[in-house]
Amino acid sequence: MKILMVSANTEIINMPILPVGLGWVAASAIKTGHTVHFVDLMVESDPLKHLGSVVDAFKPDVIGISIRNIDDQSSRNPRFLLENARQMVSICKERCKAPVVLGGAGYSIFPQSALVYLGADMGIQGEGETAFIALLDCLATGGEIRNVPGLYLPDEMCRTPRTYTRELDALPPPDPLLFDLKALENPAYFLPVQTRRGCPLKCSYCATAAIEGGFIRKLSIQNVVSYLIRWKENGANNVFFVDNVFNLPSGYAEDLCREMIVARCNLKWRCILYPGNVSKSMVRQMAEAGCTDVSLGFESGDNQILHAMNKRFNTGDIRYTAGILADHGIRCMGFLLLGGPGETRETVLKSLAFAESLNLDTIRVTAGIRIYPFTKLARIAIQEGVVSPSDTLLEPRFYMSSNLGDWLYATLESCKSAHSNWII
Repeated sequence: MKILMVSANTEIINMPILPVGLGWVAASAIKTGHTVHFVDLMVESDPLKHLGSVVDAFKPDVIGISIRNIDDQSSRNPRFLLENARQMVSICKERCKAPVVLGGAGYSIFPQSALVYLGADMGIQGEGETAFIALLDCLATGGEIRNVPGLYLPDEMCRTPRTYTRELDALPPPDPLLFDLKALENPAYFLPVQTRRGCPLKCSYCATAAIEGGFIRKLSIQNVVSYLIRWKENGANNVFFVDNVFNLPSGYAEDLCREMIVARCNLKWRCILYPGNVSKSMVRQMAEAGCTDVSLGFESGDNQILHAMNKRFNTGDIRYTAGILADHGIRCMGFLLLGGPGETRETVLKSLAFAESLNLDTIRVTAGIRIYPFTKLARIAIQEGVVSPSDTLLEPRFYMSSNLGDWLYATLESCKSAHSNWII
């Protein structure tokens, strides 16, 4: 079958990255004998016009569209980002009769409501490498598509539970030549690399489990290093390890760094580090392996708020981790997430003072917490009447502790004026 695979994202939030996640699905389709045309709309000056031209020329049998960003997570002036994707779906359906199938990280958080809003024919929640291929087989042979794991239809909830690939090494990695490699000539571009899937930490507000599941599955370190070397040979120099938590498990992270050193990958890379369970030896290995930047999501400088968020570290752990990162010359961007359940003016001021005392390279502060379905935060928001039980939460909704809103925004404006390295 002829499969058109489209990365719908055209928004640069934090940094531009190649749509490698969709590439893994495309690689599975290619391996099973399908003809794939891959489109990254980020690099197109007129994405909608380009998409229409590709559909007309390629005449696909099936169109897969990956949805990454739902909104910009800004509580004060939120931007809902799905309107362009809805136009993309409309263009595809106007130009040909091929079924339009949704997937991707953003879609997987809202599988039913996003499907209805975007007007596509069906969608697959979670990993597409096996489920999408199963769907293609059903469409080719007339099989029962409702048996495809994680499949959603506009008028029908998922019948068959989604599945998780336990042996990630069994999945074919995408060929770098699938992508527009000219993008890598831009130093702002990062190659996203995911070595592990799933997160068991259950932070109160986090939607990772809806995307990847709650248990960790790992690529073999040898395959990760081979993958990195192949990309290096094709022009990639900047890597972002997009694992939700790079240092979980910590032994795997250290082993990966050691193998990168031995293999002389010579890459500059960044990662997301959990402030707990960080050792000097691991940070030393990270620095020697080429790590230049770390995102440290400590979220609060108050231990009671950290406990309410179900964080498994305390302020002492944060300070220790920030210190050893600085000792090894790794730049650190810290994150504060203010306004959640239990937050008061006192805890806000405590967090701001704590963040300031760490002397990090950058601090990114978010006021109000985006509410995602099936999280502890969503349950609290429903109990407190912040949102209705019937609200799909597709359009952005935020939790802001009572009596904090205007005061918090004004306080953060003052912080922004006083700290040139704070992003607010």
